[in-house]
Amino acid sequence: MLSLIEQIKHGQVWNFHGGIHPPENKKQSNHSAILPVAMPETLVLPLKQHIGSKGKLLVKVGDQVLAGQPLTETDMQQCVPIHAPTSGKVIAIEDRTIAHPSGLSDQCVVIAPDGKDTWGSKPHLRQYREQAPEQLINHIRAMGIAGMGGAGFPTARKLQSGVARTEILIINAAECEPYITADDRLMQDCANEIITGTQILMHIVKPKLAVIGIEDNKPEAIAALKAAAAQAEQEILIQVVPTKYPSGGEKQLIKLITGKEVPAKAFPASIGVLMQNIGTTYAIKRAVIDGEPLIQRVVTLTGKTLQTQQNRWALLGTPIAFLLAQHGYKQDKKLPRVIIGGPMMGFTAPHDEVPVTKTTNCILVPTRCEIAPAQQEMACIRCSACADACPVNLLPQQLQWYAKDQDYDKCQDYDLFDCIECGACAYVCPSEIPLVQYYRQAKAEIREIEAEKEAAERARQRFEAKKARMEREKQEREERHRQAAERRKQAAQQNAGNNDALAAAVERVKAKKDAQQNSDVKPAVAAAIARAKAKQAEAAKAGQETPDNSEMIKLREARKQQARERKAAKAAATPVEADQNSEKKDAVAAAIARAKARKAAEQSDAPAKPASATSGSTDADDKKAAVAAAVARAKARKAAQQESTDSEVSHQAPTPSAEQQNDKKAAVAAAVARAKARKAAQQTSEDKE
Repeated sequence: MLSLIEQIKHGQVWNFHGGIHPPENKKQSNHSAILPVAMPETLVLPLKQHIGSKGKLLVKVGDQVLAGQPLTETDMQQCVPIHAPTSGKVIAIEDRTIAHPSGLSDQCVVIAPDGKDTWGSKPHLRQYREQAPEQLINHIRAMGIAGMGGAGFPTARKLQSGVARTEILIINAAECEPYITADDRLMQDCANEIITGTQILMHIVKPKLAVIGIEDNKPEAIAALKAAAAQAEQEILIQVVPTKYPSGGEKQLIKLITGKEVPAKAFPASIGVLMQNIGTTYAIKRAVIDGEPLIQRVVTLTGKTLQTQQNRWALLGTPIAFLLAQHGYKQDKKLPRVIIGGPMMGFTAPHDEVPVTKTTNCILVPTRCEIAPAQQEMACIRCSACADACPVNLLPQQLQWYAKDQDYDKCQDYDLFDCIECGACAYVCPSEIPLVQYYRQAKAEIREIEAEKEAAERARQRFEAKKARMEREKQEREERHRQAAERRKQAAQQNAGNNDALAAAVERVKAKKDAQQNSDVKPAVAAAIARAKAKQAEAAKAGQETPDNSEMIKLREARKQQARERKAAKAAATPVEADQNSEKKDAVAAAIARAKARKAAEQSDAPAKPASATSGSTDADDKKAAVAAAVARAKARKAAQQESTDSEVSHQAPTPSAEQQNDKKAAVAAAVARAKARKAAQQTSEDKE
């Protein structure tokens, strides 16, 4: 039994389910060579011309750019940069309408060409066989190459997925869409460059077999490719397949050439197949050998509203209105339409100022009679023609119902995303139901829902990660606190002995200080008390009822002596107050003496009273005089004692001059008091007489 590769080499061709045969309408534009580039006044370059994300801008308004200069940069696999198609000046960076079925706007770089077409550097890798596959893939990514068959998938990303797992390399040259002849004319005019690009791809993915699949309705292109492949160093098979729409679909062409079916929601690399478009292969050759990034492509301009229907090289960013004007466009008065792409998979542009992008392979401007407008949608009659025509074995009728009902789970259950949007179902539908539009709408809604779910999942993961991080930090903080407490506890235990020694030393210092205070303040008193207590104890033992209190008497005398010393010291500290008090006392004593003298004089001058009265009053006066004399004598004795005490203190320890003055004043006061006392005694004796 022959192997798969041997069967392919023997010309074996398989078939796929469904498919249709619409009018081709290719002869209007493939009869002559590709026209050269026409330079417009402005170039509008959308930042995103592929499936993936936009790159980061490298230019600003007012910058001068050269042909081939990168306008964006990227470090991601799903991002492809764009380059300046010619030299000129950046006049704007703003939102412009882009070539998309939605008709929405996106950020674009607007360049005004200077007409010089000055090129910058052209990094090439002509000795590509000496380069590693990874280096070639990075070079292709830097040159901004994306799939030019219509999808716009980044070429470098697709090549990276096929490295070391590709058995069969297929170059898609079927170009099954009616009206489009861009690839047909490119193969006729540039066959050798296409073969060189195929060899570069073979060096990167190293397949067992390389095949160029082409429909049998392109005899000139088949002959040109076979002639170029015969001169190649490596074997490249030119496989002719029958004309059938959509044989140019990726999965359909793989089925035709290999007989294998790509699983649902899978890529061809999963079955060992890698496919590239014929235009992409030519762009790879220009990037690797010539060092030119993807800045232009072949565009088919066709339709009966054009005077000249032909293929033309067009710079990326060229407004469609400019290209139509180059071919004598006269719009249909009843139904003016500009269709980007073919009649099956193309879409109507919102206006003719949208720019050419990397995926723009055809501009179709038909008349009303050439392509009839869509009729009013009618109810499905369940004829099953759509299911018979579907090339991927789907149930278009069921999918349309679920899409209208917004039952997106059912849509996915019925493999909505396996639909290639070829339009075969809508083409055969007798009820004029725009099935592809329903599918596109449902796909967009599902993608949006999935994006929201992914965003919510990422937010949940971030929240959980933050929560786990906070909990981890809390545990680490608690662990640090616990370890610090353990260290403090260990340090306290280690320092316990030192603390005890310190406390003992403090206690000794306090005891020593108290002992010093006691010894300094009352050493004699303490000794006397101790002796007195000892004698009392001896007396108690001897049985004496009256103990010897001589020691206690001496102790009291010592205390009195200390009290007098403190009083003298206090008087010395406040001499002014002592003087004032002594003066007041002397004045009081003098006033008392004068009052007594006056009273005695009054009594001597008074008339005689009865004997009884006289004797009673005389006795009372005698008593008062005796009391006054006693008081005077007591004061005199007290003053004398104070004087003697002061004299003793002065003999014991010399005092300052202030103390001596106070002693003198005290002696004077005592003398005055004694004089007053004697005078009072004399007065009393006189009164008695």
